[in-house]
Amino acid sequence: MPDFTVAQAADLFRARPERLIDVGQGRVAVRSVGAGPDVLFVHGWPVSGATFRSLLPFFVPRFRCHVIDLVGAGDSQFDRTARIDVATHAAAVRRVLDHLALEDVAVVGHDSGGLIARWALAGDPRVRSWGLIDTEQPQGAHWRLSLLFATRHLPGFERLLTVALNNRLLRRNRFVLGDAFQDRKLLDGDFAEFFLRPLRESADLRWAFGQFPRNFDFSAFDALAGLHSRITVPVQLVWGADDPYFPVAWTRAMMSDFRGDVRLHEVRRGKLFVHEEFAEEVAAALTPTLAAPRPPVRAQRG
Repeated sequence: MPDFTVAQAADLFRARPERLIDVGQGRVAVRSVGAGPDVLFVHGWPVSGATFRSLLPFFVPRFRCHVIDLVGAGDSQFDRTARIDVATHAAAVRRVLDHLALEDVAVVGHDSGGLIARWALAGDPRVRSWGLIDTEQPQGAHWRLSLLFATRHLPGFERLLTVALNNRLLRRNRFVLGDAFQDRKLLDGDFAEFFLRPLRESADLRWAFGQFPRNFDFSAFDALAGLHSRITVPVQLVWGADDPYFPVAWTRAMMSDFRGDVRLHEVRRGKLFVHEEFAEEVAAALTPTLAAPRPPVRAQRG
């Protein structure tokens, strides 16, 4: 396969998705590219599958990459009867896996996409390995995350936050998105095109943008230790060492929850969107685990 460039990866998300899968609450957009072992990519809030555009050039030569837009994000299709929360997104991820008939798949989840993926697929025999990037931890919500969601029940929350996100100076404030990247200039360009301007231009996307935090149940954190105990396949954690939302010290502490081989790679100077800012390093850390064959089933002792 010819080299797949960052520009080609970005263009993949400017084009219509090749398929839309009905998941009950709407239709999830799916883009599949590359050849090799299957990998499913699950994005978090408030972005879409395009957040993985910088990683894809490193993965496409050796993996079949399936990148989804959950209901309410990107090129998904939905109306305002849709329920948008962790549980319904998790059910949608399972429906996607069923529809694609993936029986041997690695899963990569970032931010709340990692939470959703674990709710959906922890212990699922179809999953051969995990890559989790800067995502929720069993210790609960850090004060920075709680602060970000503090105004979620105010009337017009999504409209006010959309205005802030689409103002170049305001979005660089550390209490908006300024601490999501080491280099705040990365909040402009492709990031603004794919994730911020659509909120300004589409009332339905803006509505969905507000629904996820409004419906977010912080007890979702409480289930994580139990979910981790069901994961017996290899796990590669990749973390921004300076992530203010999901502290890496908490990640080190949660490693003992998993029942399989678990490793942590810390990206120096990385923050929440470490996979966009330091894509090559993140891809290099993930690749051995994503490429590893399914571990043999251990015989049960009688």
